[in-house]
Amino acid sequence: MVQGSLPTDAPGPRPGRLKVFLGAAPGVGKTYRMLDEGRRRAQRGTDVVVAFAECHRRPHTEAMLDGLEAVPRARRSYRGTAHTELDLDAVLARRPDVALVDELAHTNVPGVRNVKRWQDIEELLAAGIDVVTTVNIQHLESLNDVVQKITDVPQRETVPDEVVRRAHQIELVDMPPEALRRRMAHGNIYAPEKIDAALSHYFRIGNLTALRELALLWVAERVDETLQRYRAEHGIGGVWETRERIVVALTGGPEGETLIRRAARITARSSGELLAVHVTRSDGLAGASPAALARQRRLVESLGGTYHTVVGDHVPSALLDFARAENATQLVVGVSRRGLLPRFSRGVGETTVALSGDIDVHMVTHERAGQGRALPASRRDLSSARRIGGPVTGLLVPVLLTLLLRNVSTPLDLNLTSETLLFLLAVVGVACIGGVLSALLASVAASLLLNYAFVPPVDRFTIDEANNVLAVVVFAVVAATVAAVVDRSLRLSRRAASATAEAETLSSLAGGILRGEHDVPVLLERTRETFGMESAELRARGTDAGRAADPEGVRAELTVPIGADGELVLRGRALPATERRVLTAFAAHLTAAVEHARLAEAVAEVEPVKAADRMRTALLAAVSHDLRTPLAGSWAAISSLRSREVEFSEADREELLATAEESLVKLNRLVDNLLDMSRIHAGALTLHLQPTGLAGVLALALDTLPESPAVPVVSHELEGVPDVLADPPLLERVVANLVANATRHSPPDRPVTVAASVLAARVELRVIDRGPGISPADLERAFAPFQRLGDTDNTTGLGLGLAISRGLTEAMGGTLTPEDTPGGGLTMVVSLPAARTPAEDVLA
Repeated sequence: MVQGSLPTDAPGPRPGRLKVFLGAAPGVGKTYRMLDEGRRRAQRGTDVVVAFAECHRRPHTEAMLDGLEAVPRARRSYRGTAHTELDLDAVLARRPDVALVDELAHTNVPGVRNVKRWQDIEELLAAGIDVVTTVNIQHLESLNDVVQKITDVPQRETVPDEVVRRAHQIELVDMPPEALRRRMAHGNIYAPEKIDAALSHYFRIGNLTALRELALLWVAERVDETLQRYRAEHGIGGVWETRERIVVALTGGPEGETLIRRAARITARSSGELLAVHVTRSDGLAGASPAALARQRRLVESLGGTYHTVVGDHVPSALLDFARAENATQLVVGVSRRGLLPRFSRGVGETTVALSGDIDVHMVTHERAGQGRALPASRRDLSSARRIGGPVTGLLVPVLLTLLLRNVSTPLDLNLTSETLLFLLAVVGVACIGGVLSALLASVAASLLLNYAFVPPVDRFTIDEANNVLAVVVFAVVAATVAAVVDRSLRLSRRAASATAEAETLSSLAGGILRGEHDVPVLLERTRETFGMESAELRARGTDAGRAADPEGVRAELTVPIGADGELVLRGRALPATERRVLTAFAAHLTAAVEHARLAEAVAEVEPVKAADRMRTALLAAVSHDLRTPLAGSWAAISSLRSREVEFSEADREELLATAEESLVKLNRLVDNLLDMSRIHAGALTLHLQPTGLAGVLALALDTLPESPAVPVVSHELEGVPDVLADPPLLERVVANLVANATRHSPPDRPVTVAASVLAARVELRVIDRGPGISPADLERAFAPFQRLGDTDNTTGLGLGLAISRGLTEAMGGTLTPEDTPGGGLTMVVSLPAARTPAEDVLA
């Protein structure tokens, strides 16, 4: 069972609470459980009514209605058929404590106040009435296409996931597939004549098992969301091993793919969740290859995991902070790439193990383990040539200098002091070339050679005078000084690497925005995980502002201004100054995102007004022009007939009456088109979908044309295709408009062809003409209302034919698209879903 809360923005009495019985498949007993829940609450003294319960003539379910008050259903008539629906007004007037409402995803009969039953339930909840309802997993909007692929049966009634997710309680009603099939065979679900078809199609073992797994996974995600919210609300930082989450640490090195695959195998065995994290920091690891990290990110996502980037100066602490924030149970890190020489400090892996606490750490060996760098580490800002040439120079330069000085010291009269200074100069030069290792090596070699070749006694490694001892000490000091200089250089290099880390983080943020991540919640979550915080939220400035610590000093609150009246609030660890610089950039992007959201809302409010204004302008122009001709014709004919000044013959009277009738028919057709267009735009078009044969539709469409087409119309293969699911009168209007348009543009000697074919589960009807066609740039413009592309005859109508045809087709679940006719002309393709087979009707 998932516990949650139903948010509300309006003050007043407590809104009602929603409990949902979520069924893994039809027939598992959702309605029975709902009624049982109502009986138990009624026995405890709660005022419970049955607002709507669909028992499907199942005796055991109907028996649960005994003793429960039922609100009479509302009766509605639609297209000559009587229907019963939930009487929302009666339930609101009765105002019980709890209302039992079956079938959350049900679509109401046209004419009821709300289109969907879940909208009725929201009104009950807003009135403070608790609701217990039922829904099957296949009716959830996010799983609709998945269920159709599994069962090959489309689900036309869906409910948004958010409606179910907001429920105070979600209880899964499940049953093993074998037990459900036994219930089916015993006649406890469907009527006997439907059992065989259902067992061999929808209720197959594989289908039921897949639906059961979908239901379990969906409910598990809701449980996990509730748990994470509870941990955040109560400030719980420890790991609760409720679900396996495996975090793999990536450095951007070549071992990353090995670690990812190893972590993916652990995840698969535990049916857990895979998270990859890269710590951007100010030391050597900050120089990871962006290309390598991009490849590893793609690999993680292809394996079903998620990729994250966090900022931290201490890699082990950053890894563990991220793992604990995500309630991870296992952490996968690679064995150090450092060489086999003795090390004077623990690597990242060993430190992570020491600090891991209740998180299991896997130290994974790989092909690069122990093959990296030895201590002391070489400078990362040196090229490969300098790293190799430095030690070589450190050995060769003292030797070459020794040979040179032994040949020139006597002629130039150089003393020991001059020779020592030259060796010092050589050591400094080697340090500039190769760094600290080369400097130490050169100083040792120079000291030995200076003692051997120039310090008396010459050609012996002895020291007889204090001056010579001083020379050796000076060389040692020089070596230490050079090492200090190199160390300072490394520190400056680390500062540059820190700046690089900040740039990488900001680059990742900018890349996310370029990919369309403009939503404020997305940026808030990215900010939270990047800085390893417990929570990140926006609030109005001045509301509990300032930075505060909790009584135990564990959680800190940091606020950053956002826009003119908002602020970003981060709760968690204290951020150092270097990370706050990056946070400022995140705040700037959030400010832009908040402003973008406000502008989008403003545009969304203005756009319908602009569209209505454009439609009104076009309508006025069309009415003032196109309606005037038939209105003037009928008016002139009737005025002439009423005139007493002229005596008309019987033939003249008949001609005037025919003119008036023709003009009024045209006027009626134009008004009907305007009404249809307004219904389409308002979404108020009523449909009665049923299996419809295309051959009969074409015949009726030709009969409804105002006059016989001047171009012959021939049909091809209409009898051999399945029936389509459509509203017959509306489909006749579509075909009549398309045929009339085709005959108007086709030459007299080239007939218009109407053909049909089957593609997957849809039927395509083609109306093919051999006229001049339409240029590719104008194909979509042809469907705009109140215009006639290329027509010079302004008496042919308002230019609504194609616009209405597309609107009616889309309202019936189809599409209307134009294509070029091979050899010249235009083909209009109407694609509609094929009617269901008898086997599918059994499951309806």
